[in-house]
Amino acid sequence: MWRQFLGKLPRKSQKPDPDSSKGQISSPTTASKRASSAVFPTCLIAGIEPLLAFKDVPSSERMNLFVGKLNLCSVVFDFTDPSTDVQEKDLKRATLLELLDFVSRNPPKFPENAILAACRMCSINMFRVFPPNSSSRSGATTLGENENDDEPTFDPSWQHLQIVYDFLLSFITAPSLEAKVAKKYINHSFIVRIFELFDSEDPRERDCLKAILHRIYGKFMVHRPFIRKSISNVFYRFVFETEKHNGIPELLEIFGSVITGFALPLKEEHKMFLSRAIIPLHKAKSLGVYFQQLSYCVSQFVEKEPKLASVVINGLLRYWPITNSQKEVMFLGELEEILEGINMAEFHKVMVPLFRRVGHCITSHHFQVAERALFLWNNDQVVNLMAQNRQVIFPMIFPCLEANSESHWNQVVLNLTLNVKKMLSEIDGELAAACVSDCREERKRKDRAAERRTEMWAHLECAASLVQPTA
Repeated sequence: MWRQFLGKLPRKSQKPDPDSSKGQISSPTTASKRASSAVFPTCLIAGIEPLLAFKDVPSSERMNLFVGKLNLCSVVFDFTDPSTDVQEKDLKRATLLELLDFVSRNPPKFPENAILAACRMCSINMFRVFPPNSSSRSGATTLGENENDDEPTFDPSWQHLQIVYDFLLSFITAPSLEAKVAKKYINHSFIVRIFELFDSEDPRERDCLKAILHRIYGKFMVHRPFIRKSISNVFYRFVFETEKHNGIPELLEIFGSVITGFALPLKEEHKMFLSRAIIPLHKAKSLGVYFQQLSYCVSQFVEKEPKLASVVINGLLRYWPITNSQKEVMFLGELEEILEGINMAEFHKVMVPLFRRVGHCITSHHFQVAERALFLWNNDQVVNLMAQNRQVIFPMIFPCLEANSESHWNQVVLNLTLNVKKMLSEIDGELAAACVSDCREERKRKDRAAERRTEMWAHLECAASLVQPTA
């Protein structure tokens, strides 16, 4: 039906081939031209044969040829059956490669009709609906699941899609593309469709999209607020609604590079984005999929404005994964990075709840959590912060160390606990001894209270046994 429809479209009149009447064999170029005329509507071609090479036409006609080739590549084929339209698919791929080479070789200034044709060709090929059974990687893969259980789905048309993505990237970055004209076609609607593609299961496609969106952000300043808002909307929906999206790591990579360009002092909207979108990403079950990119974004914010360190730490404490040991290890690692750059004023705001949580981690029955918490004392900056505030921190930490040294089951944790106790004693032996003494007194008090409760229950049971039941 599709071929019949195209056969009804008007075509340019062509001169008869004088060789055909002589029964000579057609050349490959002639055969490919005939194949194209049988498949691609010549009414879409801008007045010039699109199968000609760019080097075979004058410079004044190259943009017309460029538009013609773009229109030729705006036909989409069905790749689910590799045996259909083989010659036409090869022809389209060769034409796409020609277009890619043309925009990569410093072409002349693109007129508006060429920009329109390029955006149209990219839209027709790129923007599509994913299969309904496509499962999102970051939603399906949690920290405790095997990532190999759900293999990603790859688009069978990738052999064409990849060239289209490379073409769009080269087209956007071309110096001959004027942003003032191109913004009419690379507009908000175009950008929204790009964001929809980030949910692709194919990591190759997401990498291409990442590069393209980053270039759009760099070239089209007028679109920057909209791109930031769109990223935040994806994060909001992921955190508070679905927890399913494949492109979270790539979007975080884009935003991580965006943060480096923020002017100081940071705008209020950027701080709100940190507290409302970035920090809540820590609570998702699939944190391990994008933790590295997320941690980088957080560190970039703190590096830009150190006052945000207390905001980040309070956010981490709010979303602390009490029942997920693997996430706890990640949180402790991120806390250490933040503490390396925190100033004393911000540290004072969070040190009490922070070290209460660290104390709970020290006594964790999961040896990796306890081990990671005790490793904090290998960091000189953390030790320095704690030493300057030892009057507050020592009394919170020593009971946990004492509990570990007496009853923890893991030998590595026991050894680390003894090393930390020794380090604290070297910092302030008198305060350490006082804390140990207080811990022992507190333990004796709790033991006496437990004995009194036991005696009281025994007395009540005895009194209850003497009461005669009424008939």
